[in-house]
Amino acid sequence: MKNLIIIGAGGFGREVQWLVEEINQNHAEWNLLGFVDDNIPAGTIINGASVLGTIDSLMNLSVYAVCAIADTLTRYEIVKRISDSRVVFPILLHPDVSVSCHNQIGSGTIICKGVIMTVNINIGCHTIIDVSATIGHDTIIGDYCTILPSANISGNVMLSDFVSVGTGAQIIQGKSIGRNTIIGAGAVVVKDIPGNVVAVGVPAHIMKCIT
Repeated sequence: MKNLIIIGAGGFGREVQWLVEEINQNHAEWNLLGFVDDNIPAGTIINGASVLGTIDSLMNLSVYAVCAIADTLTRYEIVKRISDSRVVFPILLHPDVSVSCHNQIGSGTIICKGVIMTVNINIGCHTIIDVSATIGHDTIIGDYCTILPSANISGNVMLSDFVSVGTGAQIIQGKSIGRNTIIGAGAVVVKDIPGNVVAVGVPAHIMKCIT
């Protein structure tokens, strides 16, 4: 079994812990050493796993690690912070994910239970696809994106880096979302959305710019 550490012991970190447990029930692959977190004291026990120390403690280790921080830019900063370490970032794929062998998935990406990914999809590095999201054919999803539960992304969609798609949001076929944009929960995207904005509503409209 391979030694694994989860970066971040918050709500999504605990969900990733559960994901790892379910992977191991299907096929023993990961020896979960515990969490690292800058805001929780070392030695704290969370759902049976220990907080080992701060994120910087990874710099001295040769392990696998995944960054279980939902915020896209924070996740990027953490990965960048330990980029000179010996940490290896695996793909975590829940065993009941429906995924074609013709898809490409980047390192550090986490794909949770119930996700359906059809064919010829390209997903970047350190992206999170949360529970029961669906992704259609020929969609491209960039690095450090977050797709929250039950979001529906149709075919031929393009998500640039750092895009966050809220719970239950829908993006119809062929639309593009610009870099660092947030699509609010329950929004329905029927036209292209530029970068650095927050879009909400049905149909989705720009609510504000992100500076």
